[in-house]
Order: sequence, then structure tokens, then C-alpha cells
Amino acid sequence: MGHNDSAEFERLAKERRPSLLAEFWDFLKHNKKWWLLPIVLVLLLLGFLVLLAGTSAAPFIYTIF
Repeated sequence: MGHNDSAEFERLAKERRPSLLAEFWDFLKHNKKWWLLPIVLVLLLLGFLVLLAGTSAAPFIYTIF
């Protein structure tokens, strides 16, 4: 491992890492897995509804299920 490899490693270590959303979008774009997008959106919507159910929206959530 030479000096050039060490400098490259340090440069890569200092780079800012992409967010989870950016990595997921990159995954969808490069692997052509567009069918995952509706599944993830529905899961996020259901999670949001469950979060609301813990507060004051209990009658609303019961009518959905």
C-alpha cells in the first residue's frame, strides 16, 4: 500500500455520505426496480396512519381496517 493509496483512502473517508433516500433512489434508478416504489410508499402511508392512531385519530384508523 503506497502513499497514493493512503491519500485516496483519506479523501474517500472525508467525503459526505449520501442519505438513505438518495441511496434508495440510486438503487431504483440503476437496478430498474421501479416496482418497489409503490410498496415503500404504501408502507410509509400505513406507518403514518399508525402514528396518527396513537394520537387522536383512532376512530379514523378503525374504519380503514
